[in-house]
Amino acid sequence: MYAIVNIAGRQTKVEANKFVYAYKLAGNVGDTVQLGNALLTDDNGSITLGAPTLDVAVTGTILAHVKGDKVLVFKKKRRKGYQKMNGHRQDYTKVMINSIG
Repeated sequence: MYAIVNIAGRQTKVEANKFVYAYKLAGNVGDTVQLGNALLTDDNGSITLGAPTLDVAVTGTILAHVKGDKVLVFKKKRRKGYQKMNGHRQDYTKVMINSIG
């Protein structure tokens, strides 16, 4: 069984007993979180589609707060001597999905 869930504005496929990385969520390591609105569920081939959401509880446990890979932003204007390098690392939360339903 899996579900498509809206977490912090992004649609994410979640399955029970697997983990996902979501944009940083409020809470400490070990806390239980109720994830966003379920948009679709699939239970062994029977698909239930929400209009716009379903009444399905998706719960998870926060495993860690981590940072993603560095993204480099380089700006340059030719023949002007202007160069600027900037880096960014997005904060993520690693969440173990406990149950769907």
